[in-house]
Amino acid sequence: MSSFIVKAKEKKARAGVLKTAHGEIHTPVFMPVGTQGTVKALSPDDLKQAGAQIILGNTYHLYLRPGSKLIKKMGGLHKFMGWEAPILTDSGGFQAFSLGAMIEHGVRKIGRPVDQKSRKLQKQTKQDSDIQIFRSSDSLVTKMSEEGVTFVSHLDGSKHLLTPEKSMEVQLDLGSDICLVLDELLSPMHDPLYVQQSLERTHRWELRSADYFKKNVKKSSNPGALLFGIVQGVYDQKIREEEAKWAAQQDFDGVSIGGSCGTSEYWPTQRSLGEVGGKEAVDWAAPKAIFETMDWIVPNLPEAWAKHALGIGEVRDFFECVERGIDMFDCVAPTRRARNGSLYISPKGGGSLNNESLRASSSEYFSTPQNKFTLAIAQARFVDDPAPIDPNCSCYTCQNFTRAYLRHLFVANELLYYRLATIHNVYFMVNLVKSIRESILNQEFSKLKKSWLGR
Repeated sequence: MSSFIVKAKEKKARAGVLKTAHGEIHTPVFMPVGTQGTVKALSPDDLKQAGAQIILGNTYHLYLRPGSKLIKKMGGLHKFMGWEAPILTDSGGFQAFSLGAMIEHGVRKIGRPVDQKSRKLQKQTKQDSDIQIFRSSDSLVTKMSEEGVTFVSHLDGSKHLLTPEKSMEVQLDLGSDICLVLDELLSPMHDPLYVQQSLERTHRWELRSADYFKKNVKKSSNPGALLFGIVQGVYDQKIREEEAKWAAQQDFDGVSIGGSCGTSEYWPTQRSLGEVGGKEAVDWAAPKAIFETMDWIVPNLPEAWAKHALGIGEVRDFFECVERGIDMFDCVAPTRRARNGSLYISPKGGGSLNNESLRASSSEYFSTPQNKFTLAIAQARFVDDPAPIDPNCSCYTCQNFTRAYLRHLFVANELLYYRLATIHNVYFMVNLVKSIRESILNQEFSKLKKSWLGR
């Protein structure tokens, strides 16, 4: 019996239920990211109050610290972190990319600010950096081979080998509800020959992952765990369609869609972010490329599979990807934005998508073109603002605190700011996707999308 059931559809947009060992997940769904066994600044109770159904844990980070064997000894990740609902764990493939090709090729998923006059990337702040990079003068910190990924720990410089079998072992030790196969994430700067070789190797890694999973899941700490395949590739229709068709033939419970959506000299670009080390810094997650990629992939995947967009989760992404048949999302954007003073606002609260001025019905006070549904709380205009972050939000922060207070906490670098801001951003995104689900059930998805994006 399939673990995923579609309850309603509006064209390709779907509302479904995914059954896991730790409960049902109602899709579409947004998963807050708990990289190291915690969603930054939030307790499990905060997540429950926000309506989170499932969170994402990170195999690479939890393997290195505190160690998957310790977590298994403590009763698994659910018990270790006090989270009783479902957990999805990634394979470690993205960290291999971020410590390898991302550095070598000057490719970034989240672009740094660009000086518009010089087109040079501005200096990255310490707050924006998630990891410290250990690397020698003549080699990167990761190396791909048929056996797996050899990498150097960002914590202490120690060397490790992550094989498909090891990735599965770690995830089963953690007690994950949804495990992901090991894969290599490609850069848009990789040439066609390397892409072909990488995808063939990833196929073998996925099959090895599946073989280990099937032999060991029943004796693991979560014998009801599910296994998702991964569709990798670059910004190329033929490659993406072929990869989706290959995945569709495998015995997976669902699929995560990853890979490079950015573009380069090999996979033509529409824009870039500047230069890094004399090279163009490719916009690895350009929205247009993401949506086109979903158009190529989704029709070639089984209807009965839940489909997860890896690392994608801004307002526009939800609507455009759900419209193309995506069911699950994860992204660090809500927590990262919160830490950096960027707070989500709805269209009724002044949020907008593009460069055009807001509708006349919106208050002039909010009229910030291209705010991408966010406000910058550090701005001086909020110093004495008595309004909540978003007047239409029902989160704890918006029900109890003003913009003036949030700005004060942010400027003063008070720890309470990070909790209150993150509560709002996570609640906002979790419940936006919940409203998208409800709109599909009521056959009003197109109407809701238009009210947010204007189309």
